[in-house]
Amino acid sequence: MIDIDRIRADTPATRRHTYLHNAGAALMPTPVVAAMKQHIDLESEIGGYAAADREAVRLEAVYGSVARLLNAAPDEIALVENATVAWQMAFYSLSFGKGDRILTAEAEYAANYVAFLQVAKRTGAVIDVAPSDASGELDVHALERMIDQRVKLIAITWVPTNGGLVNPAAAIGKIARARGIPYLLDACQAVGQMAVNVEALGCDMLSATGRKFLRGPRGTGFLYVRRAMLQKLEPPMIDHFAAPWVSRDEYRLRDDARRFETWENNYAARLGLGAAVDYALAIGIAPVEQRCRLLAGRLRSGLAALPGVTIRDLGRAPGAIVSFTVDGYEADAIVASAAAVGITIGASDPPSTRIDAEIRALPHLVRASPHYYNTEAEVDRLIDHIAGLARR
Repeated sequence: MIDIDRIRADTPATRRHTYLHNAGAALMPTPVVAAMKQHIDLESEIGGYAAADREAVRLEAVYGSVARLLNAAPDEIALVENATVAWQMAFYSLSFGKGDRILTAEAEYAANYVAFLQVAKRTGAVIDVAPSDASGELDVHALERMIDQRVKLIAITWVPTNGGLVNPAAAIGKIARARGIPYLLDACQAVGQMAVNVEALGCDMLSATGRKFLRGPRGTGFLYVRRAMLQKLEPPMIDHFAAPWVSRDEYRLRDDARRFETWENNYAARLGLGAAVDYALAIGIAPVEQRCRLLAGRLRSGLAALPGVTIRDLGRAPGAIVSFTVDGYEADAIVASAAAVGITIGASDPPSTRIDAEIRALPHLVRASPHYYNTEAEVDRLIDHIAGLARR
């Protein structure tokens, strides 16, 4: 059972406005903010190097916290600046040649797809998009039929940016593992709102951010690389932390996932990330997921009952991102009208998931994303606000 009163006390902004934009950047709880401020204060007193040395144990513990969150080992975790860096370090470590195939999903995120395009342009690799089934989820049977010896990577976004769809990541993992194909999973919108078990998922690499449902600071992210895959990958860029300079003409890559890191990083933000992970683990990911789905379901059904409102989410069991449109209103106008009455929501533009948007002829979407610290009353407040717009 989640102690909502305590959690909202740890989130002071909830007393001032209704925040339903957690798929963008969630509100950080006070322990996260305190961890960052304390380290900045320490740096101001004794300098950055000495502060890092003094907090070495706590900084090292962040790897263990992230590993527990993912059911991984600490040496399989790299801490980086954001989810994009994490994903890119994994993707650009792979080798592709002419005719090699990359399999992805219709709802793939723009940042990932443009990287596919760049590698295809450089190498002659081919991008093939697996179709969706009747529910809108990636069709795993169609994906399996697409596999041949030329497939060098399966890379999908688990929960896309433009709605509540939850792709069948574990089922895809079973196919990838059985065929011996590297599997890169973008879990940016999944981590923090649902259980993430890399063993059950069967992924070889997983990228995520701290700022979304995990409630960590901006400028934080992490990469998981399965130990068996780790030794096969050489990062696209290295420094002397990732690969110590062992002799005049030789460097030696680290044996752990920190080969994907660089020497310099934001230690205050890293401690904030660790505090966010520990905070989520203390609450329990299972009750977090249950409450996220409860609140999102309440919002989705309430909006769907309104005239002129169309829910745009796909999938059999949508997550905590609710996307919708209102007849006669642009998405940005709805976001602005909500902000004017103290409700924070967001929007998703078609180019962020271009293939899905083109297939479904999607306009700019309104995106509301409740989290476990939200209340039913806050969800109803947004429904009432949209009802007022729909009646005009």
